Amino acid sequence: MNAKPTTDDWGIDASWIDALDAEHQVAQTTIDTLRAVIGEPPADLDDRAPIVARPGDALEVDEADVVCEDGEVRHIDGELPAGFPLGYHWLQSPEGRRRRLIVSPGRCWLPEDRAWGWTVQLYAARGRDSWGIGDLGDLRTIRRMAADQGAGFVLINPLHAVAPIQEQEASPYLPATRRFQNPIYLRVSEVPGADAVDLEEDAGRALSDGPLIDRDAIWARKREVLMRIFFAHGGGEAFVRWREAQGQTLQDWATWAAITEAHGADWHTWPAELRRPDGPGVTTYAEQHGAVVAFHAWLQWALELQFTAATDGMTVIQDLPIGFAGGGADAWAWQEVLADGVSVGAPPDAFNSAGQDWGSPPLIPWRLRDADYEPFIQSIRATMAGAGGLRIDHVMGLFRLWWVPADSGAADGAYVRYPAEDLLNIVALESHRAQALVVGEDLGTVEEGVREAMAEHGVLSYRLLWFEDDEPSEWPAEAMAAITTHDLPTVAGLWTEADVDEQREHGTGTDDELERGRTSLLEHLPGLSDDATVEQAVEEAHALLATAPSLLLSATLDDAVGEQRRPNMPGAGDRPNWSLPLPVLVEDLPAHPLLETVARTLTEGLDSD
Repeated sequence: MNAKPTTDDWGIDASWIDALDAEHQVAQTTIDTLRAVIGEPPADLDDRAPIVARPGDALEVDEADVVCEDGEVRHIDGELPAGFPLGYHWLQSPEGRRRRLIVSPGRCWLPEDRAWGWTVQLYAARGRDSWGIGDLGDLRTIRRMAADQGAGFVLINPLHAVAPIQEQEASPYLPATRRFQNPIYLRVSEVPGADAVDLEEDAGRALSDGPLIDRDAIWARKREVLMRIFFAHGGGEAFVRWREAQGQTLQDWATWAAITEAHGADWHTWPAELRRPDGPGVTTYAEQHGAVVAFHAWLQWALELQFTAATDGMTVIQDLPIGFAGGGADAWAWQEVLADGVSVGAPPDAFNSAGQDWGSPPLIPWRLRDADYEPFIQSIRATMAGAGGLRIDHVMGLFRLWWVPADSGAADGAYVRYPAEDLLNIVALESHRAQALVVGEDLGTVEEGVREAMAEHGVLSYRLLWFEDDEPSEWPAEAMAAITTHDLPTVAGLWTEADVDEQREHGTGTDDELERGRTSLLEHLPGLSDDATVEQAVEEAHALLATAPSLLLSATLDDAVGEQRRPNMPGAGDRPNWSLPLPVLVEDLPAHPLLETVARTLTEGLDSD
């Protein structure tokens, strides 16, 4: 086993270790580039950055007053008392210095009982009343089905907003923001005031006639009708009160969205006076275009109403992407905290020999601390809100991220370290407050110590049948167990070889590489004969999954209806990723025989405990 890589004062690892335990040195030119991007932190950073602690911890200050969230002032002397209140407080030193004090329980909230649930690509889950895309009305239908079947949760793809322009971003993992939702998921007929206008429902439903999800056409249609509803109804006093309560954060989002409609999705290309949210030009723009700004705020109000109605007491695990678009709203709001000229990705591994570049700019670790962790806190809190669960995509990013310099290949990057202990404690605090469980997507190359830290903080691991060498019955209890993910083959696609055929068509590997990959995955279904049907393969996979002692068991709707195509095929840029509808309408899912079998198998697996 190689030793842990050396990390310099900028947080850059000098080397990295791949999945085969081989060590690779980072080029000095890469290190020099990243050092320039990261920059020198101020000399007094450690004296003003937040302190993240737990009740009973010794602090790095001898004596101070703490102004708590509720306004109470408490005096501390060297350590936090065992019963000190959790939350976001301010530490006031005798010399008059103020710094944030974040007090965390240290462990995420976890439910007492085991549960199984459905993993859903909501955009793909269309119903008879959908306008071309699965929406929050369809989520309500799925939630009711899941409850009737005895499921305890639903895991959904990220619902975060993208730029509200004609050319809609298809990937849920490259949003413009991680704090607000995408209005394309609104059920238009259920928006307050919809009964006051002609919705032309037939034209909306006709958007579902095509074989793919056409987000451009869908958003154009929904925006036009939603705008008419807004001007006819406006939300009334309920919306006005809600908007006032949201404060500047919502105003900034709505203003960014309004400017985007006029000047494009990348704030870097806007007129200079609009490129900073605190600039006087932005204030003037918002005043001059107040109706459009209000419209985008109103969309978020409507989304909150519909999301609350769709979940209605069931745990809905929302997905937090690892990053956001470099030209988007969060990048505009937090541009001082972002690294310029680099993007986040992954080094080469067994599934991608060239590495990956995901296109999102990373947060600079020391600048994140200097911003009192506010960008991270807001993203976690917003994604967790009202749902009862959070899945953190690429949870290893709380520890380190692979930074790829601009104009370089993904393989020519380096790992940059983050203050993982602080970030995990913040996740635990938000989880505790929201009574929301947290799952960390710890797939791929996971360095030593990550899973141990996750377990210490009550973050559930993520275990896949396709990846694990151990039998499911030996998987850990504090985990979410599943068969596959949106980036990997479905059971039907693997069993029929349709997935390999499609990979070959899009050139994602040589014939030998693709066949070796398929063979390695098939080894996880040892009990099947070569002439088994797709239905038998799906049933066998879920029978194995049902033996896992993990807290959560998750099955995809794609597998449960025998879908051969995976939602996303990394590296296949000419494929309609994230745009493939389920072949079964959501209203017809409960009667689907294979889906019924999967639900029964997982229910019986839990009942056998």
